[in-house]
Amino acid sequence: MLNSILIVEDEIKLANLLADYFKLTEYAPHIIDNGDDVIAWVKSHKPNVILLDIMLPGKDGITLCQEIRQFSNVPILMVSAKVDELDRLLGLDLGADDYICKPFSPREVVARVKAVLRRAGSSNILSNDFLLNENHLTATFKRNVIVFTSIEFQLLKLLANKPGRIFTREQLMQNMYSDDRIVNNRTIDSHIKKLRKKLIIISEGEDLIQSVYGAGYRLVLA
Repeated sequence: MLNSILIVEDEIKLANLLADYFKLTEYAPHIIDNGDDVIAWVKSHKPNVILLDIMLPGKDGITLCQEIRQFSNVPILMVSAKVDELDRLLGLDLGADDYICKPFSPREVVARVKAVLRRAGSSNILSNDFLLNENHLTATFKRNVIVFTSIEFQLLKLLANKPGRIFTREQLMQNMYSDDRIVNNRTIDSHIKKLRKKLIIISEGEDLIQSVYGAGYRLVLA
């Protein structure tokens, strides 16, 4: 399946040129030239990546980036002719994954998009709010990030792969330790306790791991 890319750009010639380059590299581009049309399209089509110009008729790119981040972790590359440092930092602080300054070569843009998608490929998006990154042993929840130990991350990943499913302590032990080491229930409970504390920090007090009496544990995502 081709990666879909949304090109939000009101310079039609430039947008068409970029679209042609992306087609040559087996992307499926779609062009929108007015900021007011972006949010509804993103919600209904769920593109793999967005190339987002800042200066647009209707809603500007900064506003759009803010609104998109309220419901999606789709990679966003912001584009602008403004080059001062404040604009760069503003764009990235809003949740953009990269920032491209005009003028640029289409080949550069394609390369930057591919790089962002490669980085995103190391992540596991579990919901619009919850993102795991195995390369960095981190979890992002509602844009709050925290780092785990390797064993904590593997435990979280196991629970997160099937949110809502109850895992017994024995199942958790079997899936986490493949070297037949002796691990008792207290070890799993200790890991769960530490994991819970960290998740509560980034979820602003929400307890994402539930204990099911007599059964085990499950991860609950809204």
